[in-house]
Amino acid sequence: MIRDGYNAGIKNSQIPFAFFSLNRTFATAMKKICDFIARWMGLMVLMVAAVSLLMPASFLWIDTWAINPLLGVIMFGMGLTLSPHDFRIVLSRPKDILIGCLAQFTVMPLLAWGLTWAFALPKELALGVMLVGCCPGGTASNVITYLAKGDLALSVGMTATSTLLAPVLTPLLVWLLAGTMVDVNTLGMLQSIVYVVIAPIIVGLLCQRFLPELTKSVVPYLPAFSSIVIALTVGVVVSHNADRLLMGGLIVILVVMMHNLLGLSTGFLIGKLLHIPKPKCVALSIEVGMQNSGLASSLAVLHFAAYPLAAIPGAIFSVWHNISGALAAKLYQCGEKSK
Repeated sequence: MIRDGYNAGIKNSQIPFAFFSLNRTFATAMKKICDFIARWMGLMVLMVAAVSLLMPASFLWIDTWAINPLLGVIMFGMGLTLSPHDFRIVLSRPKDILIGCLAQFTVMPLLAWGLTWAFALPKELALGVMLVGCCPGGTASNVITYLAKGDLALSVGMTATSTLLAPVLTPLLVWLLAGTMVDVNTLGMLQSIVYVVIAPIIVGLLCQRFLPELTKSVVPYLPAFSSIVIALTVGVVVSHNADRLLMGGLIVILVVMMHNLLGLSTGFLIGKLLHIPKPKCVALSIEVGMQNSGLASSLAVLHFAAYPLAAIPGAIFSVWHNISGALAAKLYQCGEKSK
């Protein structure tokens, strides 16, 4: 009887241990899956774009109004990963951040304007390309900078600063570049960026401050989660404009690719001309070349509904810059190894 009770006690004591082991195994498996998704983000977004283009019905059930909440979720995730240290970088390295933000909000808008003029793009597509050019840096740029062995602190500081400047600079730049073509509601765009970008980031920061343990437990899964949400956003935009994209998509794909590649090259060249170290040049290149194209699509849907094709360049950019970013990271890595 005593032995039976003893054996039962051993078995009962093993239950929490078995549960813990199972839980740890599940967490490890989930981490591997999330790492895989984040690593192959470019391919996943490309596959979703292809499916939504060739079989629009696969994403047509999601209305375009969902783009804003989806983008808000991504920005919320960005808020969860930011820390006071990231903002201290802005104060401790003002010169680097100033150079980066000046490049961000001059190079890409001017390239967008020049390319739309050189290729004589229709008004709707030209507007979309300019929207992409006037947006702040994309959140994926931090991951790409890390993979490329660039200055990650500078990259995070630039992304945070350009995002905070976006409510003022993005509407102003769109008005300057596209105001002669279409009616630009700068105040409405400012409010949209505050609601869709700034507010979710603030909520994320508050969660990080008041729910630190919960935040710490979800942060490792955020890159994969953001990748899935970005892919879903691309699928929604492409599916709702599939017919128009198939009719005249090659030229805008070429323009979007050139816009991104010229941004990456010009950002690196600016760093070299200013004689800054290679890791900073890499961060500058990726920050300038990779835009928050989801925001561009969102603004197009919200404020330029009369021009449905304006959302397409943002969707194409979302696909392409993840692919080019991964290739650029590999190129910069190889350059570092060859030294």
